[in-house]
Amino acid sequence: MKRALMVGAALLMPYTVAAQRPVHTYSIVARDSATGQLGVAVQSHWFSVGSMVTWAEAGVGAVATQSFVDPAYGPLGLTLMRSGKTAEEALRALVSGDATPDVRQVAFVDAKGNVAAYTGDKAIEAASHIRGRGYSVQANLMLKQTVPTAMARAYENAKGDLADRLLAALEAAQAEGGDIRGSQSAAILIVNGTSTGKPWADKLIDLRVEDHKEPLRELRRLVHLARAYQHMNAGDEAVARNDPEAALREYATAESMAPDSLTNGEMVFWHAVVLVNLGRVDEALPLFNRAFAQDRNWVELVRRLPAAGQLPNDPRIINRIVGQVSALR
Repeated sequence: MKRALMVGAALLMPYTVAAQRPVHTYSIVARDSATGQLGVAVQSHWFSVGSMVTWAEAGVGAVATQSFVDPAYGPLGLTLMRSGKTAEEALRALVSGDATPDVRQVAFVDAKGNVAAYTGDKAIEAASHIRGRGYSVQANLMLKQTVPTAMARAYENAKGDLADRLLAALEAAQAEGGDIRGSQSAAILIVNGTSTGKPWADKLIDLRVEDHKEPLRELRRLVHLARAYQHMNAGDEAVARNDPEAALREYATAESMAPDSLTNGEMVFWHAVVLVNLGRVDEALPLFNRAFAQDRNWVELVRRLPAAGQLPNDPRIINRIVGQVSALR
């Protein structure tokens, strides 16, 4: 079935209802009242749930579309809210244009914190949603009817930033029994409250666990690692603005956050590079050692960096760095 939707002066034509996919799940959409950040997080016993359920745009809103999912609710909902529709108006327009709304479960939050949610009569029990101030939690095919209540309570009581609170809601759902079928994939997407005009910069966290025995535990690990890499990025930016001391602080923070990660070799490597460029070779050598111990290919990269202007073009310094490799054998 095809319907036309008016979006301001524009006409979205046609709106074709997608093939039904049984992405039964629990999710949360929310706006952080302090930062304005917009987020959506989800878990399901379905492969790659984040590819269909989670949608968000800086300065516009966030959408979770699930149950017998129509992914079109995501981009179309954002288009409607971008045009000035409230979350409620946008959701109402899409539900009214849907040939099979009874099987849907959808939630919207807009950039002003307005929230809208819909659970169709044919969403598989236990299915319901709860709207709170600036957020909505929704679930279907749950083991217990109490899952949304547990999610709402956890989100409202959780400390930390938006990512922490979204994860707390998902973890509370799982602790309450979660999806009757178990768990498989999870995702979290957080964007800026206002747009900078650079979508790649406005996307603060965009992580997916596509297939895992414990997707929520893995998702929390990835969020922590993403925060470590945010410090790496801040270090790179400090280097670019010629603030090496700030760069060193950021790199050291990143390393401390991921001491056992396979990525830690990269973190200590670039930290060491900055130290060498500051003339602090002695301090850099132990860090290079740690990177070389993890993967010997870092040695070859050292040799290539002078030509790229990333290390001094001084054979004595380069030989001193790579000469440590023999001690690792």
